[in-house]
Amino acid sequence: MPLKVGSVDVLQSSLPPPEQDDKYDNAHHSVTVLKKGHRKNQESAPFQTDTVFEKDVQFTLRDGVHIRADIFRPANDAEKVPALVAWSPYGKTGRGFFCLDLVPGRVGVPKSRLSGYEKFEAPDPAEWTARGYAVVNVDIRGSWDSEGDLFWWGIAEGKDGYDVVEELARLPWCNEAVAFVGNSWLGISQWFIAAERPPHLKCIAPFEGASDIYREIICRGGVPCKAFLRFLAQQNFGRGKQENLVSMIEKNSLLNDYWADKRANVSNINVPIYAVASYSTGLHTFGSFRGYTEAPTKHKWLRVHATQEWHDLYQQETNDELQQFLDRYTKGKDNSWELTPRVRVSILRYNKEPIINHVFPAWPIPATKNEQLYLCPNEMLLNVPPSAESQVSYKSDVPFMQMDSDPEELKFEYTFRDAVYLVGNAQATLYMSCLEHDDFDVCVQLRKIDRNGKVLQNINIPSKDSGIQDNDVERINSLVYLGPSGYLRASHRALDSETSILNFPEHDYTEQRKVKPGTIVRLDIGLWQTGMAFEGGEGLMLKISGHSMTLAEFPSLRGNESMENFGTHHVHVGGSTASYLTIPLVTT
Repeated sequence: MPLKVGSVDVLQSSLPPPEQDDKYDNAHHSVTVLKKGHRKNQESAPFQTDTVFEKDVQFTLRDGVHIRADIFRPANDAEKVPALVAWSPYGKTGRGFFCLDLVPGRVGVPKSRLSGYEKFEAPDPAEWTARGYAVVNVDIRGSWDSEGDLFWWGIAEGKDGYDVVEELARLPWCNEAVAFVGNSWLGISQWFIAAERPPHLKCIAPFEGASDIYREIICRGGVPCKAFLRFLAQQNFGRGKQENLVSMIEKNSLLNDYWADKRANVSNINVPIYAVASYSTGLHTFGSFRGYTEAPTKHKWLRVHATQEWHDLYQQETNDELQQFLDRYTKGKDNSWELTPRVRVSILRYNKEPIINHVFPAWPIPATKNEQLYLCPNEMLLNVPPSAESQVSYKSDVPFMQMDSDPEELKFEYTFRDAVYLVGNAQATLYMSCLEHDDFDVCVQLRKIDRNGKVLQNINIPSKDSGIQDNDVERINSLVYLGPSGYLRASHRALDSETSILNFPEHDYTEQRKVKPGTIVRLDIGLWQTGMAFEGGEGLMLKISGHSMTLAEFPSLRGNESMENFGTHHVHVGGSTASYLTIPLVTT
């Protein structure tokens, strides 16, 4: 039966069989005791306690489909333990395409820190069994040897997660408490699963995860962004089919039932949340903040770190703090976790060490002052608009590589007199036109400038961890953060009041309103959340172009993205078309 979501027929593609992965180890149930000190290989971290490794445990979903998981749990059966679920299609236990070796320097996480039994982006069983937890590495529906077809998030995946939570809670070693932990897909899925409210789900720890796939990943601002998801889909294995999100956005880029299903109903989440976010991801920043902000639970915490999600996940202090949270809500320990500040935000200084865990009373930050800076024809940003109308222009259809060196990018600069923090969402309000086409894609970005006028880059992984000097770091998004970005297709300029928030206008993606060539239209473009520190004499740069200025996620993706632009874009400034930038400032 063809897959259908609401009124929309879903396009699917066949998956390559698991045997094509060189780390595939067949599907058969087995139980092994890994003794304390056991190492997968000489480079790996040892297990710190005797651990039962149960491979290919089957779970039955409500429609009769069977999926598989590997379970690691303390060998001491005297005490029942909570289950920490790692949920994704990337492979159960150290197999699959994705691993830290894909990134130079392994994002500062040496092989000796991990056991090699960890699922990609998930807690390490050797670490967590010693802390008194079971780690459950799930191959989700349709992946590897799990039956069915692979869902890419949505309500259906949330229901699958519900079923696994409830079956886990009934296992004899489990204390009937289940939690989810992990990055990326493992974080995204938590918003959907928690929204289904499985009774034995006690808390979630989404360590960076988008919560609206359409608006945040594949069609930001109504601009289809296909390269990364196409790459991601090519790395999956299974015995059936998977949703083809790229074909779906190519078939119809408008918001419909299918894409609406991929916005998590976080307002239905009622369990404690320990949400982690960063600025360094081009995928999860906005969704992490949205999930935290919109979830109505009273027991929620937000920590914004200064590095990169995989690096942060495996730090000792991260594990220690995560255990405090989990101990409180899966074991009922009275450990004063509730005294942890509700909002801690790291602020990047780029040319100095970041400010870590700055405590704020809430998010968004209550004392924020929004300041407007007006674009001027001399490439400056000023506090007052130019009186005369004029325009500046760029060619919109040049090739681009996303290496921070592409041509045809307008640059407007502002110098701060005093020290200040820019924390939150900025917004660009631009009056623009194009003579050659009836639609156009616009990209904006903020950058930091030092006192000498140098445009700075933030190195995400400390060199003491990566062993790589800053000048030698590969310029990819996981390793280098440039600044927050925003996108908008002009035909989607109409606002959507229901999903818009302060300084981040969202738009009506259900229809397009084409632009008569040469007509000046107002574009309200929100930029993702950021935290940037400026000293007196340092500067801010606003960049505008017809192409993405964020670094590519992987080197192989450079030059693979495209925009539907033609001709020259004109940015109108001054007079009745005074384009401006709104920035959220917090005094130091």
